[in-house]
Amino acid sequence: MAPVLEPVLAPILGLATLALVAACQPSGLGGGPSINASKPVPVALLVPHGSGTSGDEVVARSLENAARLAISDLKGVQIDLRVYNTAGNPEIAAKVAAEAASDGAKIILGPLYAQSANAAGLAVARRGINVLSFSNNTQIAGGNVFVLGPTFENTADRLARYAMAQGRSQVMIVHDPDVAGEAGRAAIASAVARSGGTVAATGSYELSQNGVVQAVPGLARKARDSGASAIFFTASTAGALPLLAQLLPENRVDPAEVKFIGLTRWDIPPSTLALPGLQGGWFALPDPGVSDRFERRYMAAYGEPAHPAAGLAYDGIAAIGALASQGRSDALTVSGLTQPSGFVGVNGVFRLRSDGTNERALAVAEIRDNQVTVIDPAPRSFGGAGF
Repeated sequence: MAPVLEPVLAPILGLATLALVAACQPSGLGGGPSINASKPVPVALLVPHGSGTSGDEVVARSLENAARLAISDLKGVQIDLRVYNTAGNPEIAAKVAAEAASDGAKIILGPLYAQSANAAGLAVARRGINVLSFSNNTQIAGGNVFVLGPTFENTADRLARYAMAQGRSQVMIVHDPDVAGEAGRAAIASAVARSGGTVAATGSYELSQNGVVQAVPGLARKARDSGASAIFFTASTAGALPLLAQLLPENRVDPAEVKFIGLTRWDIPPSTLALPGLQGGWFALPDPGVSDRFERRYMAAYGEPAHPAAGLAYDGIAAIGALASQGRSDALTVSGLTQPSGFVGVNGVFRLRSDGTNERALAVAEIRDNQVTVIDPAPRSFGGAGF
């Protein structure tokens, strides 16, 4: 099973900023079809419409709207967007991916869910077509499947590097016991090690209110005995985080001395910002100023808020358009998609890696007086501070 797709609120930028970050050209020909960049590029968009659930209908509409918004911003490149409905079902995703390939698609954007993305990738692998999925599950990444969603690994790396730079080198990991929690724990542990820190302790709890209450005294004791200077949580605001943030301070873990750090967004919903235990805590997010611009643009265009995943569709089209604008026949091959300078899209600077994962620019924020305060801005290019 995949980790839950984390919300990503993405900004909108003009076409000038949707070009490649640098003039670095892909070297060599990787896997993927050749294109005629002087003609409209056939792109298949796979969305979860037809599943019968209201949530899937909302995100499907939002993904298509964002993709069309991105197309309208392109200059000198035409995209022939063809939308296919997966119903959130892997078997249907595989079927429509194969259909899209037969219809002439040169690249697939989507699907949303990890199992569907994996199925779609397998269905078109022999045809040399790459899949830019909206998933954040790195377990499906590789070969012809890329994940555009924000990954635990990327977020953990950003926060771990910042924490080490601030002298918070002894880290305790407190994680949910489910699949996503274990994946988050592993991502944090690896990030801490890469950043030169030490995992001083780890701890978990049963996924229930009583389970958290019963576990907290032991977690607090571990935090004190280990000498941890930071506690890294995998829990989301919809899960155990509010209870942990309340009970750990009550059990003599002072957030003023032991920095609380979150793998998930702590500003969604905004009411989380008022939790006393999270004051002074750190989490990562895309550049808020840029994100706000996208939300305003989307609202003006469609009269409703963008789904948190909408920016991923915009970014996918932006990357395809930027590569096609080079006029190269190998623009959508693996070597083209993974060119190291990356792209600037509505989620900020990002690049795709040859292993199918991604790197995204993130800001580090601190909760102060119930508000989000950016304490380390998102980098604007690769190779700078924050990467």
